[in-house]
Amino acid sequence: MKIFKGSAIFSGIAIGRILYYHRESSQVRQCFAGNVKKELADFEKAQQKVAEELQVLYGEESNIKRRQTALLEKGSFVRAVKSMIETEKVSAAYAVATTRDELSQTFRNLEEPAVKERIEDVRELSERLIAVLGGLSTTIFLGEKPVIFVAETLSPGEILEMEKEKLLAVVTRQGSEISHASIMAKTIGIPALVDVEIEEDWDGLLAVVDGYTGTLYLEPDGELLKEYEKRLKAEQEEKEELLKLKNKEAVTLDGHRISLYANIANLDDLNSVLFYGAEGIGLLRSEFQYLGRENYPRENELFRAYKKVAETMGERLAVIRTVDLGADKQAAYMDIPEEENPIMGNRGIRLCLDRKRMFKAQLRAIYRASAYGNLAVMYPMISSLEELDEIERITEQVKAGLREKGIAYKDIPVSVMIETPAAVMMSREIAQRVDFLSLGTNDLAQYTLAMDRQNPLLKEKYNDHNPAILKMIQMVIEEAHEEKKKVFICGELAADTDLTEIFLRMGVDGLSVVPACILPVRKAVRKSRREKK
Repeated sequence: MKIFKGSAIFSGIAIGRILYYHRESSQVRQCFAGNVKKELADFEKAQQKVAEELQVLYGEESNIKRRQTALLEKGSFVRAVKSMIETEKVSAAYAVATTRDELSQTFRNLEEPAVKERIEDVRELSERLIAVLGGLSTTIFLGEKPVIFVAETLSPGEILEMEKEKLLAVVTRQGSEISHASIMAKTIGIPALVDVEIEEDWDGLLAVVDGYTGTLYLEPDGELLKEYEKRLKAEQEEKEELLKLKNKEAVTLDGHRISLYANIANLDDLNSVLFYGAEGIGLLRSEFQYLGRENYPRENELFRAYKKVAETMGERLAVIRTVDLGADKQAAYMDIPEEENPIMGNRGIRLCLDRKRMFKAQLRAIYRASAYGNLAVMYPMISSLEELDEIERITEQVKAGLREKGIAYKDIPVSVMIETPAAVMMSREIAQRVDFLSLGTNDLAQYTLAMDRQNPLLKEKYNDHNPAILKMIQMVIEEAHEEKKKVFICGELAADTDLTEIFLRMGVDGLSVVPACILPVRKAVRKSRREKK
């Protein structure tokens, strides 16, 4: 047994086999084929092209060249690819990638040198074929059984692309507790660790992840495994006990009712919002439709997603934050210029106002979907009233366009995320222009402390409980309440139950957290007092 220490970003216990993620391996999005004959022809052209590449790379007498050429020309690999194209009517690139992944998964635990050699040949051939077919993307195949996912690093887009029901835990070498990727991982509600010295040869090994202490046990001995099996059972029993609170109100001991909402990152989380008894969605991170793909989402695609949100939530409020891209949330097709300091760069609303066509498409989709439920719109990274002026002009243009076409919409509530010190200082003026405010404590903390929250050198110095941050939160609440506007906290601090009573005494109107934290926060509210004795 080996023990590795890291930093816990979400608590919990997981026991299972490790899947080590090779980032350099091409991943391909599922794409259905309109013309099967063309896909088969493209695959055959790719076979010929790759055969020529092998000849140049390895030479005629190379054993590698002979093995891979044989695989390329005939055999089960090629038959499986062609069969998948024909029967499932998918693209050639997707068929190659899926066949590669299925073979790797089937034989991953076998030790025979000949089998390992064959799988490596299949992987290399697949990479070359996919490159020729032009099917690169970011979907990650996890296999058939749930796994402990181990990787050097993860992007928000990669997390969004994964099948979360297949994840027992996430462990990475790089990352921070409050990076956007970590925040996405928390929405899944599974244990997650960063800063772990991972190794590639862990693939397939049994492990225990302790998300309370930030510890990973590799190949645990029998005694420790039994202990963690007991703890896992106790954890599950505790979760069952918490579930008794899902239909209870979040009311303090002295009778003050607090609104509890959910933060979600994609449509898969909608059921979790309802399951844990949230009052609605306080923050829908709309980036999920822009990441992990090869081009901008079309307006109708956005509309269908928001319509589903509205219909699923019914009378419950669902707050859609306009797309917050830039910094560590980027997509290659957007061609966002590199910056010296992207955290302080062209991100959030700044990027949207630079790309008005993208921004208007999203606003049209949101307003069209508003006719089907109880939606609100929220703007991220506001730092000036001039930005609000421009947003209002664009919104009026969008509404006018919808009226001209006779498309129904509602005049939905408007909110701003207070996550820059500038917005804090102007919070009263901003409150006069919107329906409610939401505090984004993740960015507010890093901008107030002048520390990049993802910088590993600052890990021990970064303190989002700094009194200056708490004073800013208090100031925003007081200024907004002077204007009779409500204030919600939707950053990571909202889920910190050590701060729950402090926030309540500040007068916050509601908290919005990842679905898995709804019940622990509700329990903390019900044990707290808003008024001091």
